[in-house]
Amino acid sequence: MYTSFDESPLDKIITLLKSQQSEFLSGEKLSKSLNLSRAAIWKNIKKLQSLEYKIESKPKTGYKLKTNTPLLLPWEISDGLQTDIIGKKIYYFNTIDSTQNFALKLSQKPHENGSVIIAERQTKGRGRLNRKWVSPKGGIWLSILLRPNFELEQTSLFPMITSLALSIAIEKTLKIKPELKWPNDLMIKGKKVAGILIDVVIESNKIDYLVIGVGINFKIQPSKISKLIKNTQRHYEITTLVKEKQDTSPVELVQQFLLELEHLYNNVISNSIKDIRKEWIKRSSTIGKNVTATTTTGLLRGKVVGIDEGGALLLSNKGKIQRLLAGDITYTNSK
Repeated sequence: MYTSFDESPLDKIITLLKSQQSEFLSGEKLSKSLNLSRAAIWKNIKKLQSLEYKIESKPKTGYKLKTNTPLLLPWEISDGLQTDIIGKKIYYFNTIDSTQNFALKLSQKPHENGSVIIAERQTKGRGRLNRKWVSPKGGIWLSILLRPNFELEQTSLFPMITSLALSIAIEKTLKIKPELKWPNDLMIKGKKVAGILIDVVIESNKIDYLVIGVGINFKIQPSKISKLIKNTQRHYEITTLVKEKQDTSPVELVQQFLLELEHLYNNVISNSIKDIRKEWIKRSSTIGKNVTATTTTGLLRGKVVGIDEGGALLLSNKGKIQRLLAGDITYTNSK
């Protein structure tokens, strides 16, 4: 595990190499700047190379950074991150069972708020209703721990603000416009590219803490994942944001997403829900569709006529409006 607040010299070395990227930086200069032995510098350079930084080494000349890492290392995300709360602490894992599970354990520490847990791979990633979430390298798998001073009913807003924040971030950084499928999916041409999971612990009718789980198919091979999930419950088609041969870093997308999420989170705190709802509807693939909704109490059918300021879907059936707070929907025909 690496964090954005540990004492590792790795981020200091890479910062110095980036500042001299067009030329070699001598081991002696690195040693003096960081008060480390030449042997320690060499050892940390090897570690950085194992983290997929391409660093050229020349005897009696020094080191030069050739290309940056594609990994979502905490110091890469922190560098230039413009948030006040979200992402001020970042925990990074190469492999973990589930970022959501780690965040839930972390919630036992009362000072943790806005912490981000991110992994290259998950071995036991999960989606809504404990469904399996395949999480290979190439995706963005992260969880965010928040301690909002909200009432219980505001929990239902979080899938809406998270999906909207991610949609805006993708549009700004990759120039791709995903559609939002209620309650928690981002779609491109009818195929799933990202999903959101919310875990909440409640105390005295208030949210004690909340963990937002986000899975993004950033640069994955859809065909490989489709084979793994084709026999699972409610199989769905998937796609990827970035093709395998594209040289696109995920760092900017994560930074932009955390910034957009904090902005919308602050809007909820200030009770500015109308604009959030308006922006979500603009990007929705669900409004206006006839749907079948699977809920804990059975099936509901109707035409989606809107979403209210609590994040609930509004279904019209035989002149009656039904309010749906949770469930799975399938489209029964086009608009």
